[in-house]
Amino acid sequence: MKEAKKRSIAKAVSYRVICIIMLALISYLITGDFLQMTSIVIIFQSIQMVIYYFHERIWERIPWGYY
Repeated sequence: MKEAKKRSIAKAVSYRVICIIMLALISYLITGDFLQMTSIVIIFQSIQMVIYYFHERIWERIPWGYY
């Protein structure tokens, strides 16, 4: 059975939302400051997006696992 692209996108978005909420909650519990929490979430998510992009580009060049 094959998964529809819309389902894959929905899963990716819902997972990212859960991760953002968890990071925000943990950041707020540690700092107790809404502005610091927001800064941490924005900075971390931005860095994570860039790292993920390069991670995917590197894996695209690795032939292992293709058949």
